[in-house]
Amino acid sequence: MTTNKSRHESFIIVGVTLEGRRFRPSDWAERLCGTMSVFGAERRMAYSPYVQPGSHEGEKCVFVNIRIHDIESKAYHFLERFAQDNNLKVIAPWMPPR
Repeated sequence: MTTNKSRHESFIIVGVTLEGRRFRPSDWAERLCGTMSVFGAERRMAYSPYVQPGSHEGEKCVFVNIRIHDIESKAYHFLERFAQDNNLKVIAPWMPPR
């Protein structure tokens, strides 16, 4: 069972700048998540369960589970800085749909 607390442990990096411009390149979310991915036994890339590309209100985005901070704080801070350095919209806390 998911508690309300655990359901709020995420934030979204949206591919729109604070000035309202769409962030480029168009595959930025997949590239960013690729930096946190691993290659499995089948030699296929798998995104981290804590950092996933997606879409939010029609815009590319990255869903970040903040538990990544406890696992690898440098990765968490890298994601935070990426959003800040590129002046991207961040939605936090975010509650995933049921």
